[in-house]
Amino acid sequence: MGAVRRLVGPRHPGHTVAADHLGALSLPVGDDGVVIGEDTESRPLMVGFHRSTPYDVVLIGGLWTAQVMALRAAGTGARVAVETGRAQAWTGLAQAAGAGLDCITLYEVGRVPPMGATVGSPVVVIRDCGMRPPRGRVVSAPWQSVLTLLPYLSPVAPRLLRAATLVGVQRVSPQEAEQIGQILGLSEAESGALPTLADGVTLWCAGQERHWVMTSGTDAEAGLLGVARRMD
Repeated sequence: MGAVRRLVGPRHPGHTVAADHLGALSLPVGDDGVVIGEDTESRPLMVGFHRSTPYDVVLIGGLWTAQVMALRAAGTGARVAVETGRAQAWTGLAQAAGAGLDCITLYEVGRVPPMGATVGSPVVVIRDCGMRPPRGRVVSAPWQSVLTLLPYLSPVAPRLLRAATLVGVQRVSPQEAEQIGQILGLSEAESGALPTLADGVTLWCAGQERHWVMTSGTDAEAGLLGVARRMD
């Protein structure tokens, strides 16, 4: 499975499971994932960023959701590197999250250095580089995941969506929804719902797997970032 799976993290050996038991792996279990919200049945869902294989995530959505994920990734012990052209939007978060430690570090676009990710020191790189993010110097690698934030569908989006292991889509225009549906192989109902999504709701796609997820901020997150919003 892609987005939601039994997590394998740096403190655990590998797990094996019989093929006829794979259908039981519908709920996230483990302590190395980032809780991204709740599904339509109020079950918490996780993304396991800490992996021994490269892992690319694309989020077509708002800054608020990306920042919540950054905070939660840092809370799992990851070093978070934010590549951004709008450092002012991230400075308060980085200072609040660090409490004197550099758990969230900001870099100018194209200036992220090699991070030296290891099993004991995993890294999440968040690329907040606008509509046309340049090809990054730092790419996904073992124990180093990359999340690319796109505010809207752009000319580079199809390439990024097809290459990603996990894709999140928040509210978009009907025209964008149609294009995204074609790229991701969404059903007509799924594509049709995208322009109507409430703030904080994301459709997460991994292969043929789909999850509608509501992300709500904790009291601390809301105090720092405000309420969930699609537009910045």
